[in-house]
Parts: sequence; structure tokens; C-alpha cells
Amino acid sequence: MAEALIYEFEGVGQTEYDAVNGKLGLDMAAGEGDWPDGLLMHSAGTADSGAFVVSEVWSSREAQGKFMESRLGEALAASGVTAVPRITWVPLIAHRTFPG
Repeated sequence: MAEALIYEFEGVGQTEYDAVNGKLGLDMAAGEGDWPDGLLMHSAGTADSGAFVVSEVWSSREAQGKFMESRLGEALAASGVTAVPRITWVPLIAHRTFPG
């Protein structure tokens, strides 16, 4: 079954998020770009606490690890994101997407 990944960043916001996506060749508004293999869902926003939260569902931790090693780590560094996020993995017992 798929696994959810939650990143919580302090001191990071939409400016850094947009810069990372630009380095990755991803257009979140249009839903277009060079999406990584194994990524099933992605969302991001600022929590009430002020933390910047990225929530994803991956086919496996290995798929996410390949993306981190091959592209994401470099894009984070190139965009000046040096904050170490709090990371939570959640082995899912259910995952559905709904139209609309």
C-alpha cells in the first residue's frame, strides 16, 4: 500500500516553495511538468502554526528516496532551503482520490 509523507518546515514559505518547483520543472497551478515516478498526490500550504507543510502520497518510500537523491535535494539546496523539516511517514491503510 502507498505511504503518506508529511514535511513541516519552519522559516519556509511560498516563495521558497515556488523556487523549488521552478528548479524541478513543475507548474503547480497548471498541474504540468516533470512529475517524479511514484508520486500519487501532492499538496502544500501554511498551517495555523506558521509551519509550511507539504503532504504527499507515494507508491513507496523507495520511490520518494530516488526522487530526493536524483532531483529534490539539489532543487532544495539551489533554492536556498536549508531548514531541516520535521518528517512524518504514515503507512496508509486507505488512499482514495475523488473527482472534482
